[in-house]
Amino acid sequence: MKKILDRRLFLRTTATAAATVAAAGGTTVIAASNGAWAMTLSSFDAATARVLLVMTRDLFPHDMLGDVYYAEVVESLDKKAEADPGLAKTIETGVAALDRATGVPWLQLSPGGRTEVLKSIEKTPFFQAVKGETVVGLYNNKLVWHHFGYQGSSAEFGGYLHRGFQDAGWTLEPDAEASPPPPA
Repeated sequence: MKKILDRRLFLRTTATAAATVAAAGGTTVIAASNGAWAMTLSSFDAATARVLLVMTRDLFPHDMLGDVYYAEVVESLDKKAEADPGLAKTIETGVAALDRATGVPWLQLSPGGRTEVLKSIEKTPFFQAVKGETVVGLYNNKLVWHHFGYQGSSAEFGGYLHRGFQDAGWTLEPDAEASPPPPA
């Protein structure tokens, strides 16, 4: 009898395989609780990665986006930290500072408490590095664009004036005098 591999079993199996391979290779793997995605990290430990994942979402919260998009930002930071020991140190000391800020581990704070701590460090190199990477990594991700109704660049198609200018359902129809007809 042929056994069919269902989605849940497939995800469980691949997550286990990834964790096993990662443990042998000396890397860190953080997987979603449902096994839908995983981060493979070489510079950050699991605790640092979890803090960065929550921090990126706290900085730019979008309920319609899954953690996978924020995880991609953390992976990008990890790659940069691996290549730049100064950045790695900045992130390591920054994550430690988050935990020291109130005497309670930062991840155990309420969302409002975490925000207050982030506001108190927003001028630090750590905060600026994470914020900058999140802006670029999140909003340049073409897979995120459709969640916001952005269709991508229109320059190569002649611009938005004659293609998609009023496609977004949340825009108001302009008054006639705001958009007069083109001259004849």
